[in-house]
Amino acid sequence: MVRMLARVIVMPKPVVNDPQGTTVKGGLQRLGFDQVEEVRVGKYIEVRLEAEDEAAARHQVSEMCRKLLANHVIEDVRFQVERAHDREHAGHSQPAAAGG
Repeated sequence: MVRMLARVIVMPKPVVNDPQGTTVKGGLQRLGFDQVEEVRVGKYIEVRLEAEDEAAARHQVSEMCRKLLANHVIEDVRFQVERAHDREHAGHSQPAAAGG
């Protein structure tokens, strides 16, 4: 078995109203970010799992997305699967801070 890390991004479909995105856009514009034209708010999910190989992990994650992680009627989903590094599996991984 191989330890794998899946990074899943779930976003509302372009034709779906996104009230949270509209609220964030308004807040950014009130803060002086007038150049913001659109904001869409979605979900980022990390799943650590064990699988026989990358293909098996991709299949498992695809099923997770289909059955629970995304509502395919109103959301689009994409994911990537890679080998998990030991430090990531131990819970020491932190998302990189956005800088400017």
